[in-house]
Amino acid sequence: MSTPTPPTHHAIDYIEIAATDLAAAQRFYAAAFGWTFNAYGPGYVGIRRADGGESGGLWQSEEPIAPGGPLVILYSDDLEASLAAVEAAGGRIVAPPFAFPGGRRFHFADPSGNVLGVWTTSGGLALP
Repeated sequence: MSTPTPPTHHAIDYIEIAATDLAAAQRFYAAAFGWTFNAYGPGYVGIRRADGGESGGLWQSEEPIAPGGPLVILYSDDLEASLAAVEAAGGRIVAPPFAFPGGRRFHFADPSGNVLGVWTTSGGLALP
């Protein structure tokens, strides 16, 4: 395992995703994206990065997830494989793959109702 990358000043460093069922959220993200976790107690797990650090966490919410928050977008080398993995893991596609300047992406809802996106650089519209 390599040394964790040091934080970058004013860059997004850590994302926390609320979950109405923490165990179900862990199963979903592990199955869809291969994520692994560090357990910190009954209400929180850290999302491990390949370099040994963490990129975020999942936390147990007692309230329903409200739509309309910031959109977290993940990168994929193979958008179609990621789409299939999200569906197989029980995610709901809320915006099928579409092209934008510089790439293509889709949006999905996780089991708690959080909406995230996945993008790739191939197949996009020309940049202006």
